[in-house]
Amino acid sequence: MAAVLETNITEYPLVSKGKVRDIYEIDETTLLLVTTDRISAFDVVMPDPIDDKGKVLNQITLFWMEKMTDLVDNHIIATNVDEYPAPLHKYKAELQDRSVLVKKAKPLPIECIVRGFITGSGWQDYQKTGEVCGQTLPENLQESEMLEKPLFTPSTKADLGDHDENITLEAAAELIGDDMMRKVEKLALDIYTRARDYAKQRGILIADTKFEFGMIDEELILIDEVLTPDSSRFWPMEGYKAGQSQPSFDKQYFRDWLVQIGFNKQPPAPSIPQEIAAQTRANYMKAYSLLTGSELTV
Repeated sequence: MAAVLETNITEYPLVSKGKVRDIYEIDETTLLLVTTDRISAFDVVMPDPIDDKGKVLNQITLFWMEKMTDLVDNHIIATNVDEYPAPLHKYKAELQDRSVLVKKAKPLPIECIVRGFITGSGWQDYQKTGEVCGQTLPENLQESEMLEKPLFTPSTKADLGDHDENITLEAAAELIGDDMMRKVEKLALDIYTRARDYAKQRGILIADTKFEFGMIDEELILIDEVLTPDSSRFWPMEGYKAGQSQPSFDKQYFRDWLVQIGFNKQPPAPSIPQEIAAQTRANYMKAYSLLTGSELTV
């Protein structure tokens, strides 16, 4: 199956085309989420796909959602195209393994970020202020050092092309209410901690990640992608050493290439050389096989 850069399902309305996902409305309570092979970096969508990336993201999300069902329900209705509405069956080759039928939820207006190690924008903020999102950290931490306790650091949700902004817990509470903020904080930390401990046994350090939650009939559920190489930093445990940046099984390799070539983080994005695309794909595949203990069928 060729890479899927975009979809064109004419039987149902396309309600959203994000950086990676195409979302169709099946009916007033049901959506079809298709995870394409698009790749974005610095909030810019690249012109070329990464083969099978969408399948990796979708299957890893399903893997983690299943592991977390005792902590929180999710929006999944069906994952097999044969169980989708009949008009979608003709798209089976395109949709299988990279799509899900889900219950329509009202997303919370914040990204729920959990940081277990000090890196990325958190490291930059810490160097300047000794804080991350208004939360004071111990002195003399090193880059990539594991935090004594994981931090919940919410952010705003930006429109396509804009950047999410880190916010304080107080600002998050203003957006969703204090009780809900405390609820998603505990839930995000619980999910992260379970995943961190599991991944460590498989040779991966989950440095940080972000979750999305939504509401259905007053019930809080887990939605969107979960603990994927797009939404998380996955570091190999072997060779890990605080005080430096780390190699990764996620999108960081691709970001580093863009920085190396001097990409200005604005459209238009450059074409992706074959060797960069191949290595990025290999990183995603490695993350899948380490986490699940199996190879992805493509």
